[in-house]
Amino acid sequence: MDLGLTNKVALVTGGSSGIGLAVATELAAEGAHVAIGARDAGRLAAAERAVKEVARGRVHATSVDITDSAAARRWIDEVATEFGGLHIVVISGGTPPTGNAAAFEVSDYRAAVDGVLIPAVDVTLAALPYLRNARWGRVVFVASETASVPISGLAMSGVTRAAIVRFAQSLAAEVGRDGVTVNVLAPSATRTPLLERVVAQRSTDGPTEAQFDAMGRHTAVGRIARPEEMAAVAAFLASERASYLTGTVQLVDGGASVLGPTSSHLPWEANGQD
Repeated sequence: MDLGLTNKVALVTGGSSGIGLAVATELAAEGAHVAIGARDAGRLAAAERAVKEVARGRVHATSVDITDSAAARRWIDEVATEFGGLHIVVISGGTPPTGNAAAFEVSDYRAAVDGVLIPAVDVTLAALPYLRNARWGRVVFVASETASVPISGLAMSGVTRAAIVRFAQSLAAEVGRDGVTVNVLAPSATRTPLLERVVAQRSTDGPTEAQFDAMGRHTAVGRIARPEEMAAVAAFLASERASYLTGTVQLVDGGASVLGPTSSHLPWEANGQD
């Protein structure tokens, strides 16, 4: 399937690792010119090399912290100037702490909003004039399954991602006639370097396949996602083929939501059966 991305200019935040890197790689392989931004210069350099291995267009990497509004806007302007325009914006990255709603102070919520919601809005608004000028644009927010389903232990994620959804949907209604679509990708647990670090921190033996198997047990397909699987959906949302898809939240959870909030009460789960 030709996604119609040849020579489109894509900007990907959080592009040095995990889902962001996988999306950048997928877009580059489809023929888009790709600009990736992230804070860690070392990981960014490695990511740039990886993306260039499959790229059919140009690849541009910049060390940038998108929580710095001036730096983020300067980066967007530089990318649009260098490539002669901008068509696709993929906003990935920004992970708030885990915990139940009452476990945090008001200051923690402010920090989460400032770290996750505000940069996503800021990058979008800075890029929007370029998308409108091109009369063809795609905005894809890489959020979390909490954008679609409530998870009590991920309260901070739910607060910030739900806000991104409402912003995205309002924006979609505003810019659709300009040829710009806006969608939210809501991935469940995905085996990224970040998740591997989190699992390692909670185990004296480091991350093991058994731990990841246990995490994936509550999905219809029996495993957690791979970054490239999320990237495939993101690339479609960013494509010409998805021209009539806007204002949506695409929950990609391997069928976990259709199993219900938990399956531990079921006899075959209790007995350790599949």
